[in-house]
Amino acid sequence: MAEHNNAATAAPRQVRWYNLVAYGSNDILGGGSMAIVGTWVLIFYTSFCGLSAAQATLIFGVARVLDAITSPLIGHLSDNLGRTALARRFGRRRFFILAAIPLLPSFALMWVSGQSFWYYLATYVLFEMVYAMEIIPYETLASEMATDYRTKAKLAGARIVCGQLSAAGAAFLPGWLVSKLGPDSPDTYLYMGIIFAGLFMAAAGLLYAFSWERQRPAELDAEEDQDRPTLGAAFVALYRSLFSTLRIRAFRLHLGMYLGGYISQDIYNAAFTYFVIYALAGSTGIVAELVGVTYLVQLVAVLLAINFALRLSPAATYRAAALSFGASVLLFLSMYAAGFGATSALFWAPVLLAGLGRGALNYIPWATYNYMADVDEIVTGRRREGAFAGVMTFIRKMSQAAAVMLVGLVMDGAGFVPKAHTQSQEAIHAIVGVLGVGVITMLIIGVLVSTRFKLTPATHGILLDEIERFRGGERTPSDPEHARIVEDLSGWRYDQLWGNNPVLNKRQRP
Repeated sequence: MAEHNNAATAAPRQVRWYNLVAYGSNDILGGGSMAIVGTWVLIFYTSFCGLSAAQATLIFGVARVLDAITSPLIGHLSDNLGRTALARRFGRRRFFILAAIPLLPSFALMWVSGQSFWYYLATYVLFEMVYAMEIIPYETLASEMATDYRTKAKLAGARIVCGQLSAAGAAFLPGWLVSKLGPDSPDTYLYMGIIFAGLFMAAAGLLYAFSWERQRPAELDAEEDQDRPTLGAAFVALYRSLFSTLRIRAFRLHLGMYLGGYISQDIYNAAFTYFVIYALAGSTGIVAELVGVTYLVQLVAVLLAINFALRLSPAATYRAAALSFGASVLLFLSMYAAGFGATSALFWAPVLLAGLGRGALNYIPWATYNYMADVDEIVTGRRREGAFAGVMTFIRKMSQAAAVMLVGLVMDGAGFVPKAHTQSQEAIHAIVGVLGVGVITMLIIGVLVSTRFKLTPATHGILLDEIERFRGGERTPSDPEHARIVEDLSGWRYDQLWGNNPVLNKRQRP
């Protein structure tokens, strides 16, 4: 039975197993679409559409930049719908999810072969806009539906597990379609796009039916009704939100870990297909098999990471994952240097290491993200889940655009030839160099940042205790150690917390 949003709900709802499934299933769109795009879109553009590597990555980059601008705006608007008629009827977050459902078939339009550069640019940008419209409100729902550390960790785990399953499907499905349609048929990608567009719509429908938003104090809704932003004000708030969220120390460190883990995977995804096909003399089918197994191992890694993050710390789990992923890349490069081909059984060793590392690197940032609004609340006295979701996506998309465009420019500069069955040694060396240097550099950055990240189940519990003290009117810490922990997480002195700081303007403070 559908669980409709009800702002008048008196008591917090319990997150049941079906809520976890519905919440997690939406990462078929989040993780699944990004896995498809990351693995296949560049090879589709260069092998079946006649685009150069630079043109293909330019499409990717332009769409990401436009999406990066749109995402914070959507987050800001979802924070500020207040008690409008739309918010009362559909929820201020969930309204966007419902509105995106009939637009999700736009994903299939990306995979029509034989079109112009401008067609592929327009269809990719369209899907990115729809994706942002759905995924930004989705990213706020874990904080809306739960307050305690363990439940939020379960929601993050459900999301990543479903994302890894869909990513595995995104890898294996083209291989199966190739076996039916032949290696030279562009319809492989079109059918894949149609199938996944249907799955995206079903997942978004489940999310809307079995999610909710927390009850909000009436005075907050009244404030937002009086101060509802115009479109121009929303764009101004976009940049204000960007800089204000970066004044939260835990969020800055979180972003460093997030970008280190995810950009390393962006570079890997962009270069790996070319690495297997051209450097190892492999095929699309072999790529599908290697990537599919990697995603299945990532699923196991997520389950392990959930337990390690709860028992130890997210930062320690992150470092172990980075070590595993980095070792896998070094093994791939060593085997290439030794002359092994893509069919060698030895390649399953780095595939397993890559899956173990990537699964945990995917999970940890999204697990820790769910607590950023709590750290922000003790600094500002406000709940700004939408702002953090928008800003996080803004920074992620901008950096992802730069990373993938750099891969394309390096390949183009080295003489990569579209639709060619073989490439020059210079082009192959460029692919190998991007894969090795790019991935390892980003992992090192993420590991260095993680050594300063101190959010754990224990410190989060202390943070929530101190928030309750502020809500009750207390302005002194219950314990000197508690003050030190809260100051480390927030980056502000204890006497500057709860709005006694310039993070928000005066009208926004409690």
